[in-house]
Amino acid sequence: MSRDPGTPRLLRRLNDRAALELLLGDGPLTRAELGERTGLSKVTAGQLLARLEERGLVEVAGERAGGRGPHAALYAVVPASAYVAGLEVLPDSLTVGVADITGRVVVEITLNPSDGRDPVKAVHAAVQRACDAANVSLPQLKAFVIGTRGVVDPLTGDVRMSVDLPSWHVGVLASLRETLGTSVTIENDVNLVALAEHRHGAAIGFDDFVVIWAGVGQGLGVMLGGRLHRGLTGGAGEIGWLPVPGEPLPYDVSRPQSGSFQRLVSHDALRGLADEHGVSGATVPDLVRGGDDDYLDAVAARLALGAAAVTVVLDPGLIVLSGDIGRAGGERLAAKVQEAVARVCPSRPTVVASRVAGNPVLRGALVAALEQAREQVFSDTV
Repeated sequence: MSRDPGTPRLLRRLNDRAALELLLGDGPLTRAELGERTGLSKVTAGQLLARLEERGLVEVAGERAGGRGPHAALYAVVPASAYVAGLEVLPDSLTVGVADITGRVVVEITLNPSDGRDPVKAVHAAVQRACDAANVSLPQLKAFVIGTRGVVDPLTGDVRMSVDLPSWHVGVLASLRETLGTSVTIENDVNLVALAEHRHGAAIGFDDFVVIWAGVGQGLGVMLGGRLHRGLTGGAGEIGWLPVPGEPLPYDVSRPQSGSFQRLVSHDALRGLADEHGVSGATVPDLVRGGDDDYLDAVAARLALGAAAVTVVLDPGLIVLSGDIGRAGGERLAAKVQEAVARVCPSRPTVVASRVAGNPVLRGALVAALEQAREQVFSDTV
């Protein structure tokens, strides 16, 4: 009976990947601990660690005392074995974060693009500046994910439509890949927020949930079965165009803020609602943060129309409110939205506020970039 010559190599690769993931999540670990958790013998675990040390992926990070015998070496993933970058693109700013392969953010900077009409030049300059600040070279970036407003074609990866960023069009992705010389991906910003909530925020442990982005622009991030749902053309989640009672339908979808739900929960709409309730504040998030119960009830009733429509179609079980309005309202607003949804919808989802610290789009971009980089680096150890 012939033996498949690729089998031992494949098993070693799978064992290496499992060990690296354990070291990332639970490390540092001793050789014996790694063997116990992977089911490998001490000899095999030792060979595995030696192989990963030789590849520069694992290093001794300390010792653990054990009884009367010698101390056991503790092994950990080498942080500098690879780096990733994430970026949030807005009309008037670029925020770049660089993280090592363990997920530790080593630098985060925000810049005003010197030439917003040339996205490739602006992104390259911002990434180069972040890399310089982190003392990381561009070739060390194994993955780079850009979060941007607009519709991203899931087949080509190009931005298919962006009202706020007209210079981000088909062809920009190819130019970015040529210029940066590394793996570049463009993703819708609210989809990245969903990844951040799943990994670091309110949706940890949930494989079915949605993120409603309420603020400057309205969006929906959908996670089903632990995977982002983008739709055939990338248009899933464009909740601003949702028809709602009492609001006219758009007559020109190319016009910004003309969708029915957009007109109901936009900054201008919520500021007008505040005037009706006698609530004052410097910004709309301030109005929501400091608003009385009557005003928040009115805001929640409007948000609940979108939340209820999503619920009767997807029944996600969990809705996370994000965006500057969702984050400003916090759990107080989330509770009111949950109550309002329950009054108009047969399903009763749990509604919570975002729990991602810092910039949620950037955090999600780094989550996506780390997944790509680890797949690349950790699958090539044999």
